[in-house]
Amino acid sequence: MAITLTENAVKHVQNFLAKRGKGIGLRVGVRTSGCSGMAYKLEFVDEAGDDDVLFVCKGVTVLVDPKSLIYVNGMELDYTREGLNEGFKFNNPNVKSECGCGESFGV
Repeated sequence: MAITLTENAVKHVQNFLAKRGKGIGLRVGVRTSGCSGMAYKLEFVDEAGDDDVLFVCKGVTVLVDPKSLIYVNGMELDYTREGLNEGFKFNNPNVKSECGCGESFGV
């Protein structure tokens, strides 16, 4: 079981945490939402929860709650810039369908 980050994602998380001045890492999870059923949620966190599963990838701590882990296990998180848009990109092998707008997914 693992979640990995590309070099671009690692740099973005490290830079954000440095500017923020605190934090231990990035929490990755899913919530029920959208037309395909689930959406990703990300947040920078200051401390781990009791049930969190922790991964360390290239020096960045990634935290996942146990309920979300089955949906994001094996995922690679990237940070991309395309034209004027930039943001995290989720390369998730568990995804079977995505909505047209790209905001939600199904497994």
